[in-house]
Amino acid sequence: MNQFTAKEVENMLTQGQSVNIIDVREVEEVEAGKIPSAIHIPLGLLEFRMNELDKSKEYIMVCRSGARSGRAYQFLESHGYNVINMTGGMLDWEGETN
Repeated sequence: MNQFTAKEVENMLTQGQSVNIIDVREVEEVEAGKIPSAIHIPLGLLEFRMNELDKSKEYIMVCRSGARSGRAYQFLESHGYNVINMTGGMLDWEGETN
């Protein structure tokens, strides 16, 4: 499994790198704050919304602790998507949220 730490993702954003982040947490979790550039697609809807994603792009999967994003990673990877799991999830995130 390809992985980045929360700090690595934060550094990429701070350096102005273009990254595609998908937050797979539930609505109420995201309301408490998410990474500003993240797209919110709850894990339970990922199967139905994966057609919105571009297989030529790389996506960083995010959840609360890294477990659900790991499942999202496995699901999308099995369908030919280029994905990376953010280990530690939002529990380890120290960057900006909105």
